[in-house]
Amino acid sequence: MYPFIRYASTIAHAALQVKKGHTLTFKDTSEITFRCRLTDIDNFLEMNNGRVLTLYDMGRTDFAVRSGLGSQLLKQRWGLVVAGSTIQYRKRIRAFEKVTMKTKIVGFDERWIYIEQSMWVKGKPCSSALLRTGVTEKGKVIETARVLAALNQSDWKLPPSGYVAEWIVSDADRPWPPQA
Repeated sequence: MYPFIRYASTIAHAALQVKKGHTLTFKDTSEITFRCRLTDIDNFLEMNNGRVLTLYDMGRTDFAVRSGLGSQLLKQRWGLVVAGSTIQYRKRIRAFEKVTMKTKIVGFDERWIYIEQSMWVKGKPCSSALLRTGVTEKGKVIETARVLAALNQSDWKLPPSGYVAEWIVSDADRPWPPQA
């Protein structure tokens, strides 16, 4: 089941941070901490890989609220979409361990915003995800220039480079599953 209460708690905490003046720009990194709960684990008593992706939603939500994107989503009647992702797992997260999640933008092009997220336990990286995300209006992805303009960051440029650019090229070559 989707962790709606945790998600709502993340929104409330992020809004409180904004009220305290702890805002972010698109150039900053969001950090949140939480504990691995019993509802997050699998039969091996470690965080389930599917739950990792679900919990990354919380990090992106914190980033959106604290950067002002959340208020623009409401004001403009925009939505968010994940259009692709790749993830690596390096260390197990066990029940009750304290997790630090980091979220940052690592590039954007005309249409997509590329976000890197990672989970850390005791200063060691456990997983890292790269996501292709977009802002939508009436079900269609809008240009990132509109998003940046709404956030007064029109002058910011961050073209995808390195492994992000390589992933974009590689992912474009990936065949879509044939229809049955």
